[in-house]
Amino acid sequence: MSSMLSAFSQWFVNPRRNPLARIHMQTVSSRLRKYGLRYDDLYDPKHDLDIKEALERLPREVVDARNQRLKRAMDLSMKHQYLPEDFQAVQTPFRGYLSDMMDLVKKERLEREELGALPLHQRTLP
Repeated sequence: MSSMLSAFSQWFVNPRRNPLARIHMQTVSSRLRKYGLRYDDLYDPKHDLDIKEALERLPREVVDARNQRLKRAMDLSMKHQYLPEDFQAVQTPFRGYLSDMMDLVKKERLEREELGALPLHQRTLP
């Protein structure tokens, strides 16, 4: 039963197999392009400590580019404007930069939990 449910969930979220997922992905892509954002920019470091740790481990240039995209998107939103069409055409909303580091941070956190060590954010100096 669980394998059937797992197969259904894999089919349901795969845009190559499910037309509804494809439409959703195109809609999200269109909205992100209007503001010049990437999908990974939407993760909030205040919501999840793993995201915060992953962002701290990324190179400074990547984090600066992310902050610049977020500032530009907020500015455009406040002005009720979108990026010009020629800039929208070159945007890559699903080019990820955070997923590899997120996987590493989550794997390290799970390993720490298995070993019984305190999480990084709970450790204190004696």
